[in-house]
Amino acid sequence: MTPIAPSALSGLIGTEVGVSDWITVDQARIDAFADITEDRQFIHVDPERAKATPFGGTIAHGFLTLSLLSRMSFDGVAPLEAVVMGVNYGFDKVRFLAPVPSGARVRARFKLLAAEDKGGGRWLLKHEVTVEIEGGDKPALIAEWLGMQMVG
Repeated sequence: MTPIAPSALSGLIGTEVGVSDWITVDQARIDAFADITEDRQFIHVDPERAKATPFGGTIAHGFLTLSLLSRMSFDGVAPLEAVVMGVNYGFDKVRFLAPVPSGARVRARFKLLAAEDKGGGRWLLKHEVTVEIEGGDKPALIAEWLGMQMVG
């Protein structure tokens, strides 16, 4: 992936700047997330009980899907030229629109909404991120994600 020159950012605003690889969200991943977060609600970890819900089976935690954005950004979005590091700066908006069934594959599409030169080699980037569910009618989530990249 070719790094992006900071001088090119203004020309990319409003455009899709990347698409991640697909990630499988299987039951083992859901169970591991439940263990680490101590969120063991049955709709996530009990396939038999979850069959009786409108979901028809277990679903991923919304926060699990959200947490995969870090991985997806590495796959899908080129870093700035001479980047030293990037840090999560937060979210302006997050909406969970559709459940991710156990075994489904998800990927993210990134659209650059804003790029602000904060000085000292710091760039605040705002992306609209849409996480798609393979074969799904609606996205799993849509977020406005802020990331700070430091260039040297």
